[in-house]
Formats: sequence, structure tokens, C-alpha cells
Amino acid sequence: MCAAFFLFLYMSVNTFGKIFCLTTFGESHGEAIGGVIDGCPSGMLIDFNMIEEELLRRRTGSDSVSSQRKESDKLIFLSGIYEGRTLGTPIAFIVENQDAKSSDYDNIKEIYRPSHADFTYQQKYGLRDHRGGGRGSARTTLPCVVAGAIAKQILLSHNIKIKSFVTQIGEEKKDSFSHEEIINILHKIKQENDSVGAAVRVEIDNVPIGIGEPHFMKLQAVLAQAMFSINAVKGFEYGEGFHSASMRGSQCNDIFINDGKIRCKTNHSGGIQGGISNGEKIYFNVAFKPIPTIMQAQQTVNYCGEEVMCRVEGRHDVCVVPRVMPLVEAMTAISILDLMMMNQAKK
Repeated sequence: MCAAFFLFLYMSVNTFGKIFCLTTFGESHGEAIGGVIDGCPSGMLIDFNMIEEELLRRRTGSDSVSSQRKESDKLIFLSGIYEGRTLGTPIAFIVENQDAKSSDYDNIKEIYRPSHADFTYQQKYGLRDHRGGGRGSARTTLPCVVAGAIAKQILLSHNIKIKSFVTQIGEEKKDSFSHEEIINILHKIKQENDSVGAAVRVEIDNVPIGIGEPHFMKLQAVLAQAMFSINAVKGFEYGEGFHSASMRGSQCNDIFINDGKIRCKTNHSGGIQGGISNGEKIYFNVAFKPIPTIMQAQQTVNYCGEEVMCRVEGRHDVCVVPRVMPLVEAMTAISILDLMMMNQAKK
């Protein structure tokens, strides 16, 4: 019985959510990637075009600074939807991998790329799929975008809207970079055979009061877990975040007022107090490290522990943005919807 319990815990690491749950599967260069969504309410009319638009936002090969891997990302639903509506049963789906060029990774089969998961995967499992990063590839997050698109549709029916903005690329900062500005900056980085980090701001409007639990399922904790499940994330802060460390209580406190309803005069808390939403706009920032795959020779070691030089080939992004935006929004949507459904289950 003890062994079975620990097996359950191990199996659940590929699942996110408590009620609205997503389980993902697949590797970058496997036959397909996909997922199973459990807990989706029945009778919901699915906007398939909206899902396709979200997949298009994260698709590779759409500009000169992203990976030129050409995948159609054709989504195939296997169950859980009939005549365009959800059945309330598990929604299973797959996306076939069609343009995997595994030979691009032959030269790294027996070496550990700097700042990748190659070494840790090898030590944990005793073997690894080196092709495209295997399970650790950003491609395996595509199912999250699908589930997030469905979660977004449910949230929109409650007028809950999620927006994201690129606020930093390398040392350059701005309230919001346009797509063209992003591409121009990243094109310069690509010419230098390098990569660069970035920061993203997320805002969520119209989340009702009372979402989140006061202890281990605090709203900000769930959002942080969701963000840290995304490749290359190195930092998360909500509200004033780290800036609050330099503030005084008289500056940071959100004063309550009554202008027809009880609310906060300011929003230093980022819409969350005591781990629970307070009805104000929820906002947080996510920091991403530079993509570790760069077109420069780097020192590393191989399986035998011998020091060697590593030069990565193939098709790679220069920065996580702008392709990561739909993923950030998707994980946010899944988190908010799951906590809302937990609230409903208690009533």
C-alpha cells in the first residue's frame, strides 16, 4: 500500500490543477504531444477558432527570431466534446510532431549542454531523450495552451479577462513593447549568436472576491507554481513585489474606502490579501532567463566527465517572448478557474 501511494504521487507530477485538471504527455521529437483535461463543466460551447488563434500565437517559424521548426500544430480532439459542446467527461487531444529533425541533436547525445536539463535528467532517470530536449522541451507546453484556451472561454463567460505585456528585454524596459519592437531587438541579439532574458506582466480583471485559500493554496502561491512550471522562469512577484521591501507600512497599506461598495483606494497588494482575491485588479510579473541554447561554442563535459567543447546546431528561439505570452496567460487561466471551481464545490 505504501508503494502504491508513492507511485500515485509520482504519477501526479504531470498533472496541474485540483478540479479543472490538465495532464500532459509527450516529448519534443516523439510521435505526438497531448493532454487530458478533466473536470471541465458539461454543455460548454467550444470556440475552436479561439483555440487555434492561441496556438498560432505560440507557433514556431512565424518570424525570423523564433525557431524555424515548421509544425502545423493541427489539434485533434479524441474525446469529451460532441457536436461542439463539452460532455463533462475527460477531454483528450493530441498534436502530431511533423517537423522534428532529430539529427540536429546527434552531436550532443553524450554531452551536457550548459544550463539545460541534460545533466539533471540523466542523473534522475539514468537515461534521457536528447532529441530536442525530450520532455524538457518548450514544445511540450503546447497542451497547456490548449487547456488554457478552454479555461479562458469559461472565465470570459464570467467577464474575467487576462492580458499580458512584455515589459523588459535584456536591459531595455518599457510599460509594454510592441511586437515589432520585440522583433527588432531580438534580431540584433540573433546576429550576435546570443540569447536574452525578458520580463512579462500579467493583469487579470474582474476576479470575484474570495478566490484562493488562506494557507497552502493561497492565490499567489498557485499562480507562482503555475508560472514556475514554465521553462526558463526565474522570478515571480505580485503587487509591489520586491519593491515592497523598501516601503513603509504607511506607504504600502491599501486603505479601504466605500464608493458605493467596499474596495481599496490603492492596489499595492496586487488584488490579493491573505492569499485571497479582494476584487481589485490582480497583477504580477514573471522573469525569464536567456534561452540557454546559443550559437556559440561553450565549454562543458560529456558522460565520461571529460571536458569538451559544445556547439549546438538546429533551430532555436532567441528569447522566450513573444511566443511564451499565450502560455503565461494559459497557466494563469487554469489557475484562476481551478480555484473558482474549488470555491463552488464548497457551497
